[in-house]
Amino acid sequence: IFEVLEDLKEKAEGQLMELRKGETNSKHNFEMLRQSLEDQKGQDSKNLEEQKAGKAAAEEGKATAEGDLQMATKTLESSTAELASTQGACMTTAADHEATVAARGEELKVLAEARRALAESTSGAVAQSYASFVQVSAASKLGSRASSEIIT
Repeated sequence: IFEVLEDLKEKAEGQLMELRKGETNSKHNFEMLRQSLEDQKGQDSKNLEEQKAGKAAAEEGKATAEGDLQMATKTLESSTAELASTQGACMTTAADHEATVAARGEELKVLAEARRALAESTSGAVAQSYASFVQVSAASKLGSRASSEIIT
């Protein structure tokens, strides 16, 4: 009976040792898993904070860009209005210039006809070196003297 009890005792102690060894291994595996999960949680928290900071920076950049866009849009609108105004003024000036050039051409034609008429009516006098057009200008020196100059 003692031998059977001894065998049972040895068998029970062997099983107990195996169970304790399995428990120690399980506890170790659990601690390793817990540490791994805690490390992963810490890394995820760090990544989350970085992403929040990146999102805040992106939102700030977006707000700045939207402000710049509004300013650029206003500037574009005012520039477009100014361009239209300038184009209108330019077209008016061009039309005035064309009218002035046409009037000058007409004046030159009239002057040429007048010159021809004068030449025909004073046929012999033209050869006597009379000036056809005379400009007289007066200038005063020191407020007391006046001089005249004839330009042909």
